[in-house]
Amino acid sequence: MRSRPYTRVVAVAAVAALTATACTAQSEAQHKSKQKAALFKPGSEISYQKYGKSYPATKVKDGPGPCSYESISRKDYSGQTLKIISHAVPVIGEPTQLHAKQFEEITGGKVEVVNVPFGELHQKILTPLQAGQPAYDVMFYPSLWIGDMAPYLAPVPEEYLNTPGMRDVTQSYMDVATWDGKVVQYPVDGDRHYLKVRTDVLKDPKWQAEYKKATGKELKVPTTWAEYQETAEVFSGKDFDGDGKKNYGSAEVTKRDDLTFSAFISRAAPYVKNPKVKGGVFFDAETMKPLINTPGFVRALKDMVKAKSTWAPGGANFGLGDEIFSFGGGQTLMSYSWDDAFIQAQQPDSKIRNTVQAAPLPGSSEVYNRTTKSWDKKANQAAYFTWGWTSAVAKASSHQEMAFDYLCFFGNEANTALDLTIGRFGVNPYRISHFDPAFWEKQGWDKDVAEAYVKTLSGMEESPNRLFDLRVPGVNQYMSALANGVAAALAGQESPQRALDGVAGEWSEITDQIGKDKVRSAYRNVVALEDKS
Repeated sequence: MRSRPYTRVVAVAAVAALTATACTAQSEAQHKSKQKAALFKPGSEISYQKYGKSYPATKVKDGPGPCSYESISRKDYSGQTLKIISHAVPVIGEPTQLHAKQFEEITGGKVEVVNVPFGELHQKILTPLQAGQPAYDVMFYPSLWIGDMAPYLAPVPEEYLNTPGMRDVTQSYMDVATWDGKVVQYPVDGDRHYLKVRTDVLKDPKWQAEYKKATGKELKVPTTWAEYQETAEVFSGKDFDGDGKKNYGSAEVTKRDDLTFSAFISRAAPYVKNPKVKGGVFFDAETMKPLINTPGFVRALKDMVKAKSTWAPGGANFGLGDEIFSFGGGQTLMSYSWDDAFIQAQQPDSKIRNTVQAAPLPGSSEVYNRTTKSWDKKANQAAYFTWGWTSAVAKASSHQEMAFDYLCFFGNEANTALDLTIGRFGVNPYRISHFDPAFWEKQGWDKDVAEAYVKTLSGMEESPNRLFDLRVPGVNQYMSALANGVAAALAGQESPQRALDGVAGEWSEITDQIGKDKVRSAYRNVVALEDKS
């Protein structure tokens, strides 16, 4: 269903006025924890095995510090109830539930978790906040919503910023958590888009010969979107598993209400993020004129439409979960999006385990220059930091200590080490320590797989040409309009140019509705991240 720009009705304003005093008083009367004997010894062995057979048998040691099982189990929250909203199971919703259950067991408090589909999550969180009646103490949501959420969030207290885990968060993801100089989001995930490819196929002499016959070229990991398309076309419809079932070239997130906008931005990145041009990719940072219908974006949408021939049956309506299991389950040769599909492929029971490789997002042989209004004939790649799940505590919550302790526990070293290895969880590397190949080798990854994975992700942190998501008030409206335009082009209802012209028109209307100065002020935060290098 198409999202429409929301308007704040008089009734909401009235509710906000009536409840503001009560909420302020409530937030001032914070519920504090009591202390009790620890339930864990320092360095205890931690695993998820007792919670079901769907969890790996991996065991890790409880790390030291205030977020550990040992430290959090000293807290007594009996008689208190923490309310949490999170994404639907499994992506981020499942670890939210699991860690809530654990937190209950070791603190005596009650934790209620509500899981909501992606298309409903923004409204379910923001509407009560705007009304002055926050329905939840803790919220998990895409970090690009920070422009909408920031006014209602409690800054992360210094004692949590100084924990070992938080000090280990990469600078990029501390930047993502910061708004107007304050850390208001609690990092629990680090998301980037990158290429995944099956190396068992690429290294097979039979398929190398077939590719050479079809294209006259050597088979290798694609470095441009043109190479990606050519490779996907050659292998789509072939049975490269030998199981009698067809395999396909590419799995992509194409479902209109399920993150299609991020997939499209990945394809657009090398065409639109020109390292010589500063001042914004989505808008002209001075005039706030949308750039979404300029030639680089149009080229990317043409590529995406052409890619339809390489998708598996139903691939035109793949959500993130479909993409995870299509590549991670061996149905497709290649994929690009978040870590989850790669981690799924590396599960202990995966038939393609250790026959996959991570690589940078495909680039392009030319990049559009919006200053000269022409194409610069040069190879280009752009690292795309695509939001990532985050968490936050409502400013009006009367359980802030309990809320921050829950998030501290959620992301402690033991839980994170386990969560990173479960593909469906959606928890991806966001700390410096996560870029150690030895960690992944301990999970049973081959050395070359671990090293390529770490090199790909850490290389994005060091890239001088980086693209971040739009992080402004009303971002959900902008991205909904973009997803609708992409969907129309993929369905053949409109040409790529016409579809993106329509998106640009909607973006201008959204900007006018929210206020050009307000959006421009927020957008400059995004531009500062991109131009930082």
